[in-house]
Amino acid sequence: MPTKAPARKTSANGAAGATGTTGAPNAREHSVDEIAEKISAAILEHRLAPGTKLGEDRLATIFATSRAKVREVLARLAHEQIVELVPQRGAFVAKPTIEQAQDVFEARRLIEPGVLRRLIRTLDDAKRERLQRHIELEADARRRDDKRAIVRLSGEFHVLLAELAGNSALARSMRELSVLTCLIISLYDAPTATSCRADEHEEIVAAVNRGDAAQAEKLMLHHLDHIEQSLKLDDSAEEVDLESVFS
Repeated sequence: MPTKAPARKTSANGAAGATGTTGAPNAREHSVDEIAEKISAAILEHRLAPGTKLGEDRLATIFATSRAKVREVLARLAHEQIVELVPQRGAFVAKPTIEQAQDVFEARRLIEPGVLRRLIRTLDDAKRERLQRHIELEADARRRDDKRAIVRLSGEFHVLLAELAGNSALARSMRELSVLTCLIISLYDAPTATSCRADEHEEIVAAVNRGDAAQAEKLMLHHLDHIEQSLKLDDSAEEVDLESVFS
């Protein structure tokens, strides 16, 4: 008696063979949140420069997903001003102007002192431990001279302050402003490894732990001034291989 051929496995949408858009067997399709996070992380780590074209087809292949989902991701990032959608040309990593850069730093000067005040009012041992752990991660990245980790952790420090302050709107604003700041630093060639120095973060955390809101705010404003003053105009943008960035 002839044996029955085994049934082919189907994907969640009923298509035979869960290959995804890449054709690779069992390739897991990324969610909108995951793709957006990966693109944001690439910007935070300066792997994606301002002005880089984000081709829908290439991203769909890289993330084993559909162009429709990629468009949704790009629309979200455009709403956050991280991506620019240009009619008839496509999507590009945002390239802030000098005026937009100044607006970002002005917004941060208004927001971050309030973040510190709220954090100090709600500070507890668990929050102290998270701040100390982050400072230790920054120090470890510097010891290893891991430039990508240094840049990423420097930006995440400011987001962490907002998250620990316990206001979701502030945290969301700081995530967007942090990524925009990385774009600005990348575009205007600021020496990030020194402009967001570990000792400045340590001094801010020490003031927070003492409950000294006035000193914490003063240190934060000096820190932001230090970063902005290191900027210089540089309109150059290199061609980037998206596959290598996300590999």
